[in-house]
Amino acid sequence: MDVSEQLFNIDRNPASNYVLHDRMENRFPFHHHQKGQLTYVEGGIAYLNTKDKAYFIPARHFIWIPPGLEHFVHQKKNSSIVRNLYFAVPEKISDEFYERMGIYPVNNLLLEMLQYTEPWNGEIMPDTFENEFLTTLRKLLPRISKHPLPIVLPTTDHERMQPVIEYIQQNLDAPLHLESVAKNFGLSARSLSRLFQTTLETSFLQYLKLSRMIKAMEQLLQTNKTISEIAYETGYNSISTFSNTFYGLINVRPSEFQKF
Repeated sequence: MDVSEQLFNIDRNPASNYVLHDRMENRFPFHHHQKGQLTYVEGGIAYLNTKDKAYFIPARHFIWIPPGLEHFVHQKKNSSIVRNLYFAVPEKISDEFYERMGIYPVNNLLLEMLQYTEPWNGEIMPDTFENEFLTTLRKLLPRISKHPLPIVLPTTDHERMQPVIEYIQQNLDAPLHLESVAKNFGLSARSLSRLFQTTLETSFLQYLKLSRMIKAMEQLLQTNKTISEIAYETGYNSISTFSNTFYGLINVRPSEFQKF
């Protein structure tokens, strides 16, 4: 089944739910669904891309994509399986959870429910046990998902900013400063600072901090490196500063996050 046919099938019946347990979503271009979408990458990490932001999805977290949000999802490394559940969300539901994008931890109950759906694939019709189970899972989400992950990295297609962003991403272990980065691209510090604000709606320092924290999260989840090694590789000479910065953004210490 090709990509366009798969996308058509997901929304073909507005009343049904839909299950897709593979990496097909990784091959979809920018698209949107009439249904709400839950994606859980089992055994790996992923990114959700919208037109202006990139969202990091760590291990043991799911992402809720509300109906109508244009996006694409990709995994940085091979994962064991990607669980995509597409839900018919009745218009009368007033819970704000279903209306906004969010990344949330997967607790043991939700993990077992997601794994229970593994034998299912494709359209799940109303008035079936499978549909009732998925509806229960969907109704459970707002009750167990109270604290979204606050990591959002802005992106841009601005021609002048793209090489700057690429340079920063490739040198996160270096002592990057606004003045030196600006000089490297023939800009004044003031001009580069203005570009960050106008194209990314954030400051140079905030963008750098978020980028380093995302790299640290990847390293914590996918390598056996020590916290001190990861701190140095993300540009921090002080482990305590790294730990405090991480905690300020993620609300858990690096040592706790490493256990996810």
